[in-house]
Amino acid sequence: MNHRSAPIEVRESVAFDTAYVHEALGRLRTYPSIQESVILSTCNRVEVVAAALNGVSASEEIKAFLAEQRARKNRPSLDDHVYIHHGPEAVRHLFRVAASLDSMVVGEPQILGQLKEYYNAAQAAGTVGTILHRLFHRSFSVAKRVRNETAIASRAVSVSSVAVELAKRIFDRLEDKTVMLIGAGKMGDLMARHLQRSGVHSLMVTNRTFERAVELAGRIHGSPILFEDFPRYLTLADLVIGCTGSPEILVDAATVDKVLRERKQKAMFLIDIGDRRNFDPAINEIDNVYLYNIDDLKGVAEENLQERSNEAEKAEGIVQEEVHNFTRWIDSLEQVPTITALRQRLEEIRQRELERSLGGSLRDLSEKQRAALEDMTTAMMNKILHAPMSHLKLSSNDEDEKTLYIAALKKLFDLER
Repeated sequence: MNHRSAPIEVRESVAFDTAYVHEALGRLRTYPSIQESVILSTCNRVEVVAAALNGVSASEEIKAFLAEQRARKNRPSLDDHVYIHHGPEAVRHLFRVAASLDSMVVGEPQILGQLKEYYNAAQAAGTVGTILHRLFHRSFSVAKRVRNETAIASRAVSVSSVAVELAKRIFDRLEDKTVMLIGAGKMGDLMARHLQRSGVHSLMVTNRTFERAVELAGRIHGSPILFEDFPRYLTLADLVIGCTGSPEILVDAATVDKVLRERKQKAMFLIDIGDRRNFDPAINEIDNVYLYNIDDLKGVAEENLQERSNEAEKAEGIVQEEVHNFTRWIDSLEQVPTITALRQRLEEIRQRELERSLGGSLRDLSEKQRAALEDMTTAMMNKILHAPMSHLKLSSNDEDEKTLYIAALKKLFDLER
């Protein structure tokens, strides 16, 4: 289940804590149909990926496993919230998850790290074998291809990340700039983290409740400023961000005009990301000052989201190509037992007939002649095998044809024994 199929309270009811995953995988391994398994549990999804002997039985067992997890919290059925994928569709789904095409925000990078974390947990629990090892490593490669070959993650789509992106455009670089953050709530905390990741070293934080300013400044190694004193510190700020939720104007045009003169007209950038404006719109009329409000930022975010959507179409093509390649590999695994049995049957016949001839009419052959006879019969066997093996490989895209060829080989050469 994910953010589209189930509300958050349902996802939370079956979520697996990281510390609990090892034990949960151990329980999952006791179900008879499931050979390999990985549990993925994030805030937006809870999924079980399994390699199974019987897909239908395994699906029922996994639903029972999730229901057991939910029953521990005395919650009703999950049937309305669960989706199931088999075969190539299951492969496609995992590749899309890894490439962030199935995320709430397409292109977000966190999911790949989470996927690797849960794969490693399954490896440590001993529930990953040949199939899922190959599948998950392939999904990591698909995600890398999507990032390298498309621009799916190149445009910021959250208000806070758009704000930092715009600041970079104005200033070229942020490492040597001083930032003042007015407001230390959730949005202020998010902005501070975005600014830190973008290289900002000098960050002042002010808030009506000074303790909250001190707390946030402590987390980001910034400087707390008393709320009544912040206008005096505006002179130091190249970038000022307002995110208080206050209904009043906190910075007016006259104040900014005075600050700019004190800065000797050195450029300032102001971002007002509260739903109620904290910065006077008239500030925009002052030279060397750039003011953006929440509507400006939302507009840029929506444009970027459309760009990501266009890039996602390219990414879907990459995913489909990789699904085709992985499915061919899986098909080749299904053919291996038949090919191995056929080769073994022909080798038994070859060895038996050679021993009979070399022990009878050809017993006087020299070692060199015996070796030549060995090479000749081996070459004949390989040529006989070439045609059926080629047909099996060529039929890998046609399930019915492939099944027919395998059944015919088993029957004609009596391989069932």
